Amino acid sequence: MAYPANYRYTREHEWIAVEGNVGTIGITDYAQGSLGDIVYVDAPKVGDRVNANAVFGSVESVKAVSDLYSPVSGTVTAVNDELKTQPDKINENAHGTWIIKVELADAGELEKLLDAAAYEKFVAEEAGS
Repeated sequence: MAYPANYRYTREHEWIAVEGNVGTIGITDYAQGSLGDIVYVDAPKVGDRVNANAVFGSVESVKAVSDLYSPVSGTVTAVNDELKTQPDKINENAHGTWIIKVELADAGELEKLLDAAAYEKFVAEEAGS
């Protein structure tokens, strides 16, 4: 699996793509593959504050419920409402389906995240391959 080079990644399997001062956040293909068929996404509301490395919502699959961890701190500026009725869009295209958008409080937090190569290595180690 090729992970988009312009994204940054968490060890909890979230990705963030930053444009200007706004980060778009979703879960990785590895995460959706591990979860199986996603049936529900619980996300914060626009205006809510999220903190780096803290839970901001959850993804429920036929197998389990998994917490979502924010890669950065900031204020939610948009929520992907499509996921309320079509949560399986994440299974179809994990790297192209975002969950929330966040106005960054501290762009320096991005430096603590993994780049695509480091994330790919991390996933390989976690999967034992």
